[in-house]
Amino acid sequence: MWVVIVIFSAVFLGIYDVFKKLSLTHNAVLPVMLISSGTSLLFFIPGIILSTWYPNVVEQTIFFVPFSGSKVQFLIFLKSCIVQASWVFSFFALKHLPISIVSPIRSSGPMWTLLGAIFILGETLSVMQWGGVVLIIACLYAYSLAGRKEGIHFRNNIWIACIFAGTILGSISALYDKYLLATCGIHKMEIQAWFSVYQFLLMIPFVLLVWYPNRTKTDAFSWRWTIPLIGVFLVLADFFYFYALSIPGALISVVSIIRRSGVIISFLSGVIIFKEHNGKTKAFLLAGVLVGVYILYINR
Repeated sequence: MWVVIVIFSAVFLGIYDVFKKLSLTHNAVLPVMLISSGTSLLFFIPGIILSTWYPNVVEQTIFFVPFSGSKVQFLIFLKSCIVQASWVFSFFALKHLPISIVSPIRSSGPMWTLLGAIFILGETLSVMQWGGVVLIIACLYAYSLAGRKEGIHFRNNIWIACIFAGTILGSISALYDKYLLATCGIHKMEIQAWFSVYQFLLMIPFVLLVWYPNRTKTDAFSWRWTIPLIGVFLVLADFFYFYALSIPGALISVVSIIRRSGVIISFLSGVIIFKEHNGKTKAFLLAGVLVGVYILYINR
């Protein structure tokens, strides 16, 4: 049952990436982020209101949003700050790079999490895990060679640096999610709902202070129907993800592997919809990255 639910999450996550690319191409990034964040928030406002003033109505439903006090809210706010930074880097990178290059880099997230555990927590890897790390790094290096054919040089391209920064911050956020859920015992809906609130509030000063005064110097903002769909599919992907994790017997390692497979959808969209080049070579390297991620998980 939970495997099917995670597959839905992976599909929605892949579609979410496609709508991001469609929305960001030749468009202003920060307003797109604000509107998509606001769309996500709309899903949770009724639950927050009902849970605050009429808790008995929703307490036994999936729409109940607990409020566990200022300390928990501060922890959720920190998650919002981490994700906000990750999104800023990732959105700008996705605007300027082919999605068929962004997707494999994003799918390498588990490797960065594991490397962080080595250097920060002093953990050690098995021979198989090192094999997975080497395979991922080799595929990413091969991607850099493939990118040169499209005029993208990994070593001195600011947008490549941004997508790596966004991926690493995303890995930090994933570790923090586990801390909030498992160690702190915070309810999944409290995390998802209040994270959406803080995410939207954090975007407002970005738009007013960074984008608006300089709006004539960058790409103008143009409305597209795909922009609110970013928020819709992110909420759906996260909802199914957290719901799957809450089912007894769900294995986080398997959940993470299946969820990562969503990059296949975004990759195929790059080749089919956006007509990006070197599809066969990139597909082979993407498979290598996913195999490397699988090796990391089965040898945890």
